[in-house]
Amino acid sequence: MTPKHSKQGKVVVIGGGTGLSVLLRGLKNQPLDLTAIVTVADDGGSSGRIRADLNIPPPGDIRNVLAALSDVEPLVEEMFQYRFVSKNELSGHALGNLIIAAMTSITGDFAHGIQEMSKVLNVRGQVLPSANQSILLSAEMEDGSIIKGESKIPFSGKKISRVFLSPEHVKALPKAVEAIQEADMIVIGPGSLYTSILPNLLVKEIGKAVIASTAPKVYICNLMTQAGETLSYTAADHINALYKHMGDGFLDYVLVNNEEIPMEVKSLYDKEMAEPVRFDVDRLHSLGLEVVYDKIITHHNGLIRHDTERVASIISKLLHDKRTSL
Repeated sequence: MTPKHSKQGKVVVIGGGTGLSVLLRGLKNQPLDLTAIVTVADDGGSSGRIRADLNIPPPGDIRNVLAALSDVEPLVEEMFQYRFVSKNELSGHALGNLIIAAMTSITGDFAHGIQEMSKVLNVRGQVLPSANQSILLSAEMEDGSIIKGESKIPFSGKKISRVFLSPEHVKALPKAVEAIQEADMIVIGPGSLYTSILPNLLVKEIGKAVIASTAPKVYICNLMTQAGETLSYTAADHINALYKHMGDGFLDYVLVNNEEIPMEVKSLYDKEMAEPVRFDVDRLHSLGLEVVYDKIITHHNGLIRHDTERVASIISKLLHDKRTSL
């Protein structure tokens, strides 16, 4: 389907976890028509408990994205993100997760509940789950063993061969597919490769829509490797894993960092067995990708993050340049 161009430019961002939220905080300040498509595979922590107790999709990643795109008083966002610390059943629950669960019960539908919550939080753009039901993410390890559950996969101590969904033919949220079909640009990542990004793309209708789209597709590569998922992975290794799962070389651009990470910050990641992702540019070019280099990191309190405003500016410029060249 040919994208229906809007004056602002329709950008669909696909992912989950902290990386997606960080990116969206910058993108919401750009003149873009934003849609975030968010994973519903989480089964740990507060989200996992709510998922099991109420039989609804996990709200945690959705909550973080709603907060990132919200335009409310800081205290309201802080309240929405507040996590209870107590010795009773509320302990560990984020208030926003409970509110989303309540909205789901009131409206009778998870996606509808998110839509209503978006109005309350004055969200810029739309937030859509990739599916309107919980998904079980499993991983087949290189030794042939199977690990079931998104929260368990990174702690198996084994190397991942592939990940897959149950049910296999989970139905995508129609609005999410429609948003991809109408997108002027599709952005994938940053985020945990196997547990935040691929659970969206493995929803068959989502994956097919991404591959079929004629819009430019940008992969924002992670800055650090992740033990239990991408230990020792280069940038090209990340992309090869995506291509292997999708059966198609569907990306056009890859955004990589060209700024040295300070040694004292690197050393803080040693205990996590994480290291800066090596950007093997020749391999990236051999995969047919246009490589966009820039200084895109920020670090605070020893945590490496993408510079949300810088990355957002790059995405906006890529889209503008692409549209003006048509």
